[in-house]
Amino acid sequence: MKKQALVLAIAALATSGAFAQANDTLAKIKASGNISLGVRDSSALSYTLGNGKYVGFHTEMAERIVDDLSKDVGKKLNINYTLVSSQNRIPLVQNGTVDLECGSTTNNATRAKDVDFAYNTYMEVVRVAVKANSGIKDLKDLNGKTIATTTGTTSVQLLRKNRRAQGLEFKEVNGKDHADSFLLLESGRADAFVMDASILAANISKSKNPKDYAIVGPELSVEPIACMVRKGDTAFLKAVNASIERQVKDGSLAKLYDKWMVQPVPPNNVALGLPLSDATKEAWANLNNKPAEEFAAK
Repeated sequence: MKKQALVLAIAALATSGAFAQANDTLAKIKASGNISLGVRDSSALSYTLGNGKYVGFHTEMAERIVDDLSKDVGKKLNINYTLVSSQNRIPLVQNGTVDLECGSTTNNATRAKDVDFAYNTYMEVVRVAVKANSGIKDLKDLNGKTIATTTGTTSVQLLRKNRRAQGLEFKEVNGKDHADSFLLLESGRADAFVMDASILAANISKSKNPKDYAIVGPELSVEPIACMVRKGDTAFLKAVNASIERQVKDGSLAKLYDKWMVQPVPPNNVALGLPLSDATKEAWANLNNKPAEEFAAK
């Protein structure tokens, strides 16, 4: 019995140590020399150029966060870029596959039950993309149409909310990711694509004929976008926030924003044309991780 108790005690200590390691990302990345960065494939904030190359405002911001984390842990960290989707991004952060996700994730109260959000670094507006010759100019013009959005995003709920509020009738189709949703619009299987304006602009800029599309209608919502980390890892969250604060204060984040959101970007050398908004300026001036619900209440 004593031998069995000793074995159980050793196992318990090993398990508790593994748990502590799993919930201490700074210790984990210091030990391994690697950090897993969650990235997206078709967002304006984080997208792929192919062959494992990921770029964008949030991707490069995250790379600078990793540079600062390297100083914190005393060694150069290797970045493992991990492609995530709207459906799996939160589970992959929760289970430790992804250490830091900096894509285009809305910070809201529901998600904050499962993960922690760093400072809000982009204030997004949700709008509607259509073919320029569609005749669709406003929400009322969506009546009787087929509308695409991406599974697992807040735009799904927003779309249904506006359908009820506006008394509209339309068919809803869901793409598995943003590129798939845009393809529904591009191929004529959908008349409109409802999503974050930056994502719409990015997909339009990468299309064969960007002038064939337009972003129309009112701003359906304003939502804070932030990086995600594992729930309860306060030391790691503090380190990530410290890097974001440094980038804001030294002006490098503003230059990075201009590079990726205003100037022409690869692969087609087309400008997204999304100048820094007053809402994003305010978020940087008063760094916070308030969820979307607090902004909607204003």
